[in-house]
Amino acid sequence: MGRIRYASDVGAPVEVAFTYTDNHLFVPDWMFGVAEFEPSGDIDCGLGARYHTCARLALLRTTLTCEITEYRRNVVIGYTLRGRLSGTLTLRFDPLGYGRSVLTSEVEYTPPRGITGRMLAHPIESGVRSALRRTESRLRREIEQFHGTDLVGRIA
Repeated sequence: MGRIRYASDVGAPVEVAFTYTDNHLFVPDWMFGVAEFEPSGDIDCGLGARYHTCARLALLRTTLTCEITEYRRNVVIGYTLRGRLSGTLTLRFDPLGYGRSVLTSEVEYTPPRGITGRMLAHPIESGVRSALRRTESRLRREIEQFHGTDLVGRIA
């Protein structure tokens, strides 16, 4: 299982950061490659919520199922993608001080197998690392805009 993790500070309290991230309407704004993110069940937030997801990555356009498999209010959200692309994105929120928090983004994915898989392992890991970095960067920026601050924490 491949695993990549990034941590960064966010210019918003944990409650604001989690509330923004928990709203499924905002997911296409920050999750890299996601064009649509619509509820596909009765539950639209929290543990067990399922979503119909359309992903666009370069020339690949695919439909995925996304489920929230880890959820603790103001602490953690875990998204599990199933389909042609699969893996788990876990977002953890920790308080950093007055009006700031730490966002830890972690992705777990199954690396390719076989001879071809070994040859493509490094480019795939590089692509996943880049996608996670872009997702984390966009999410941090969107949370700070939602909270009303710019990237250095000044009031906008």
